[in-house]
Amino acid sequence: MELLTKFLEFEILSIGEYSLKVSALFLALLIVIITKVILWLVKKSLFRNKGLEVFNQGNTYSLYQIIKYIVWVIAIGFILESIGIKVTILIAGSAALLVGVGLGLQQTFNDVISGVILLSERSIRIADVLEIDGDIVKIQEIGLRTSKGLNTDDISIIIPNSLITTNKVINWSHQTNLNRFRIDVGVSYGSEVEMVIKTLEESAKEHPEVDNNKAIEARLVNFGNSSLDFQVLFYSSTIFGSDRMKSDIRRIINKKFLEKNITIPFPQMDVHIKPNLKE
Repeated sequence: MELLTKFLEFEILSIGEYSLKVSALFLALLIVIITKVILWLVKKSLFRNKGLEVFNQGNTYSLYQIIKYIVWVIAIGFILESIGIKVTILIAGSAALLVGVGLGLQQTFNDVISGVILLSERSIRIADVLEIDGDIVKIQEIGLRTSKGLNTDDISIIIPNSLITTNKVINWSHQTNLNRFRIDVGVSYGSEVEMVIKTLEESAKEHPEVDNNKAIEARLVNFGNSSLDFQVLFYSSTIFGSDRMKSDIRRIINKKFLEKNITIPFPQMDVHIKPNLKE
């Protein structure tokens, strides 16, 4: 017992009045282990129901992330105190340094604050499908500084949280089960408008992922420079694979246009050359 006491009281480091003993390291290690056990128990209790819906699962994940960060902040404070570092003195003494670091890491702090907002506000959840800068991304993880998502090419994307909170983001998962999509197409002038509209609506109806119970509508939207511009609108529950679905419908449209001799024009420009009046 005496040998153990001597071992725990052994000084590893001594600088002036400060000394670091083996017992302090053991206490710090014990705090880390206790913290991990507490977080494990919290996670088990929050996710004990494996049949959670995606909506509730996203809420639970956000709550767990907030609890995890709070617990670790408290644990780090206890660890610093256990090894003889006064947290209050450390914060007061490094105030000027923290200002300088804050200015240098302004964007990082912006991302961290944005992460706290996302986790507490829960406007974005795990498995939500977002449209960010024209890319469709399924959120896999929301961290304190960055979030991780998977795009339609199965490529993992790291997204700074400030990009989500400060930019315009479309959250497709906040919609109902059905979402409306549109496909634009132009045909040559002189084409029969009613036949084009009927062909576009038939093409959308043929795709198995298009909901035929909701109205499928084709419109003449504009008289373009080289074409009559049409738009076909339809509903589908497919979100993450919408690009593939649109591609399939475009192929059907192209096939039907070829069968009915409806031409998709290329850009054209008429050039008028005026004669030289002096000559």
